[in-house]
Amino acid sequence: MRPLTAVICALLLTACTRPSPPVAQAAAPTPADTPAADREVRISGTIQAVRSSKILIPAIYGSTGGALTLTHLIPNGSSVKEGDLIATFDPTQQMDAARDAQAKFDDLTHQVDQKRAQNNADAAKRDSDFKQAEADLAKAQIELKKGPLLSEIDRLKNEEKAGIAAAHVESLKKSNTLHDKADGAALRILELQRDRQKVMLERTQNNINLLTIKASIAGMVAHQNVFRANTLGHPQEGDQLYRGQALLSIFDPTEMAVVCSVGEPDGMALARGTRATVRLDAYPDLVLPAHLEFASPVASSALGSPIKNFSAVFRLDKSDPHLLPDLSAAVVITVGQASRPVPPKTAPVTPEPTAAIKQPAGSTPAAVTPAGAVPPGAAK
Repeated sequence: MRPLTAVICALLLTACTRPSPPVAQAAAPTPADTPAADREVRISGTIQAVRSSKILIPAIYGSTGGALTLTHLIPNGSSVKEGDLIATFDPTQQMDAARDAQAKFDDLTHQVDQKRAQNNADAAKRDSDFKQAEADLAKAQIELKKGPLLSEIDRLKNEEKAGIAAAHVESLKKSNTLHDKADGAALRILELQRDRQKVMLERTQNNINLLTIKASIAGMVAHQNVFRANTLGHPQEGDQLYRGQALLSIFDPTEMAVVCSVGEPDGMALARGTRATVRLDAYPDLVLPAHLEFASPVASSALGSPIKNFSAVFRLDKSDPHLLPDLSAAVVITVGQASRPVPPKTAPVTPEPTAAIKQPAGSTPAAVTPAGAVPPGAAK
């Protein structure tokens, strides 16, 4: 019996013994002063000139949409100064119209001068007739004063003559006023016709001047594609071109910029004074420095698209002869990741203290079993 009792006691002591709970170890915290890694933001855009001027085919007044013949065009890529001749069109039709307008203007000018002289002569004649009528009236009034000395018939004759002379004077006053107004109106009509013809003459002369195109700014010439011979291509001398089309553009190659569209997630990289490097797709080995000059404060998106973009302009700090408008370029911005949120630090897990149970002196301490748990060895 003693060996059996010893075995049972050993089993009971083993079942009542509870192992110490495991302690969770937290990951080592990241130091706050660790430098954040850098990242690159790559933006696609096109090269544009800061100062440029687009030359259009001139719109001729009075033209019904006819084509203009190009007679002279400066070569593509030429450097020009302000005021230099760059293109001319055939002015034959406009010169013929200017000669006709000049002839009509001269004829109307002579008519105006002739009408003015005729009005002055007619006014002088009417004034002479009016003075003669006044003299006849004065003479008739003098004859009336002889009434007591004359017979009744002669007195009645003199009264009738005086009445006729007074009526003639009043009639001349009214008719002279109306004749003056009529002559003035006729002269004014001719003057208006002459002035209108003068405007036509000035417009034809202005059309001739428009056919000679000069450079508005100093820079380099770049030909534009125009519709010619049922195809698109650079204009050439002798082509029939229509008004309103872009003929060429003049840009200043010393001041260039990159116009690009930045995605909304990369908008935080567009800070004032941001430095960037520009690479041209046509010249991969060419690297140019640039800085942010302007960025739109509001993002916009295309119709029906949920993606929004910011418009930005990067000014090139260095010029290069390879730079031309409309070249595709890539703007690379190197920014740090310090703006990213830092993950929260994980605190180490501390085990909960275990409540001790008072045991009688000389007994073995037993671990407390949580509520609802089955003590080990209790299962049958």
